[in-house]
Amino acid sequence: MKHHQLLRLLPIYTCVLLIPVAAAANLETRLEPSESAPQYELEDYRLQVVPGEEVATELPELPDVSQYSRDAVEQQLAQRPENAPRVSVQRIGEIPALGDFVDQGRAREWVIRQYSHPKAILVEAGRTTLDDVYRQVGNPRYMERSDDGSYTVRLPLVVQPEATLVIRDETLRLSEERGAFMANDGWLFVIDSTITGWREKANGPATFIRKSEFRPFFVSWGGSETFVLGSTFQHLGYNQSKSYGFTVAQYSEYDNKRLQRSAPEAWLVESTFSGIYYGFYCYEAENVAIVNNVYHDNIVYGIDPHDYSSHLLIAGNEVYGTREKHGIIISREVNDSWIINNHSYENGLSGIVLDRQSRRNVVAKNLVHDNQGDGIGLYESPDNLLWENRLMNNLRNGIRVRNSTNVRVYNNVAALNGTYGVLGQVKDLSATDRNFEEDYYHQAVSMTIVGGNLAANASGPLASDNPQYLELYDVNMRFPRSDVGIHFEGLLGTYQTEIFDALLNGRHAVRLTPNPVSNNGNAGG
Repeated sequence: MKHHQLLRLLPIYTCVLLIPVAAAANLETRLEPSESAPQYELEDYRLQVVPGEEVATELPELPDVSQYSRDAVEQQLAQRPENAPRVSVQRIGEIPALGDFVDQGRAREWVIRQYSHPKAILVEAGRTTLDDVYRQVGNPRYMERSDDGSYTVRLPLVVQPEATLVIRDETLRLSEERGAFMANDGWLFVIDSTITGWREKANGPATFIRKSEFRPFFVSWGGSETFVLGSTFQHLGYNQSKSYGFTVAQYSEYDNKRLQRSAPEAWLVESTFSGIYYGFYCYEAENVAIVNNVYHDNIVYGIDPHDYSSHLLIAGNEVYGTREKHGIIISREVNDSWIINNHSYENGLSGIVLDRQSRRNVVAKNLVHDNQGDGIGLYESPDNLLWENRLMNNLRNGIRVRNSTNVRVYNNVAALNGTYGVLGQVKDLSATDRNFEEDYYHQAVSMTIVGGNLAANASGPLASDNPQYLELYDVNMRFPRSDVGIHFEGLLGTYQTEIFDALLNGRHAVRLTPNPVSNNGNAGG
């Protein structure tokens, strides 16, 4: 039997060592943001064979998703005081929750739509219902109740600090023509209800036309808490700051010097979000739980936590049909978070993405398939763990690790993808419009790959450019798509015979690292 035929039949046990972050630091050069990563030629590398017994793989402790339940939301509501509601209509100029929408000329939008000096409905105090709002506003020009019991709001609706608005078993329509939107600066509970961007002229939803076209939106500000349970948000958002659709955002640094608000928090549980410009967006948020929801047919992103958010839980969601970009993406230093047990498929680009220095995140047990980009992409995001994900039939790679170091890939299945099962990529981004002070990166990649199956991927199971280190162990690479069997390229191709010998004749660990650097700065033998 020919050697390449043998490789097609046997599982390949590439010994990838499980090394903690501290230990991994000994294998690569740790760099400051301003430093350049060292670049290596093929002849600079050495292959080490390590006993497989040194490999340790332990299931990470996953968070308890059951704590985000209907009962838990009701308990949160029960803690809010039942003070008498107070609602008023006021001009929007001095309301902190509306500052972003009157600065820099944006007030013109509301002057045109309201035909006067812009006003807003303020929930000022107490525990308030939509019926309370309707009765105290008392003006059908601002808020109307239809025969079917649904409400149409024709002004921005603002929940002030210390106030609580409860929307339960209701339908709320936000008038596109009159510039309505919702801003939470206190406590908001939306339970078993529907909130829709509404086009009154058409007597129907404000479906997406173009990104610059105003549509109603929802935003929850610093210091606020938002709870959404069993509800639907739909047809919201356009391409303006904090107006993307469903947003949870801290105030700007300038405003928060005066307001001194804590990070906003939110629970989104068992709800549906569709037809929204960004299905979910957050900025400097903490302790956000997005659990067991459906995000479908949103415009740019399904779920998009952003900018210095942390301790997020994105679990059990079904995300599909995102038109333009990714199903789930965390970007710009979104750290210490969990993306687990989600089903992301048929999205315009990738299923799940970690981007722009997002670190110490766990991406585990997700099913990601039939996306038009990668299954999972890590872009300029080191120190992350991918555990037991299934990545199938994505147009590009099952997993792509670009300019990211200390990426640990354990027990993942990447099958039938359009290029590689796992690709480690070093890429120069200098020709892009990226702000390299805010979004620094290093042209460096390093990976540890343990367990799992890389099967029938069009370009092969695995490839990596110029890694700081590459470790493999117990990876099943049966069923290559090519008739010639498994064939590595680049660095792995240079050591292919030695790798296969180590893996097949004893199931040893394989580690590729640059040679030690000599005193003159060159790689030594």
